[in-house]
Amino acid sequence: MGRLYVCPLGKVEQVVEQSGAESLISLLSPPPPPPRPSRIVPHRHLVLALSDIVAPRDGHVLAGLEHVEALLAFVRGWDRARPLVIHCYAGVSRSPAAAFIAACALTPRPEDEIARELRRLSPSATPNRHLIALADSLLSREGRMIAASESIGRGAECFEGEIFCMDLA
Repeated sequence: MGRLYVCPLGKVEQVVEQSGAESLISLLSPPPPPPRPSRIVPHRHLVLALSDIVAPRDGHVLAGLEHVEALLAFVRGWDRARPLVIHCYAGVSRSPAAAFIAACALTPRPEDEIARELRRLSPSATPNRHLIALADSLLSREGRMIAASESIGRGAECFEGEIFCMDLA
């Protein structure tokens, strides 16, 4: 089946330990690489160094197709036997976008259904629309991922998102 856990940076160790995850995706601004929990072997940790922005900005790294291609390759290589944890700094924008992208790539469910589930699981999620647009193009979704993400609107204001788990059935 497969389970995706989404959390902020400060909860990674806890979520990896409690979930039994053996795979991890970190979406963080460069330059320092994030810590890797000891139960995650290096080749099961994808680090995407990108800023939480939707347009070019001096001193920041805008996500590119190469970032989303790496994300898609990683989730497609995940055996789903153990959970996958996805995190960014706050657990609000980049990591929910990555979870939405993974769910769209790995399940036959309609994009709008996945987006509604994301909102139900995380009232604060505000998926990064630039990441979604890149994935929509790479997955040939003809705007459906973008429309689905936009349909749930901006999440509730918060300092840090709550941990949530999305089952891929």
